[in-house]
Amino acid sequence: MSSLKEFQCEICGIVSATPTHWFVIECGDQKLAVIKWDAVAAGSPTARHFCGEAHAQVYISRWFESLCAPPKPVFKTS
Repeated sequence: MSSLKEFQCEICGIVSATPTHWFVIECGDQKLAVIKWDAVAAGSPTARHFCGEAHAQVYISRWFESLCAPPKPVFKTS
């Protein structure tokens, strides 16, 4: 019996068992790697999955913003 592996896009939540045109992103605090879909890379516990270029770009922009921008202030409401 084979098990079917499904992947979910980090941005829109779409799920696919055949994500052939998807992207995998591996990232940490200092490094980000964008990989065309590869089953081995996708299976890594630190991999993030994206259904297309546009959603990979959204994640990359957020990653840069989180590293390059000062933290946003948190305002408490009374």
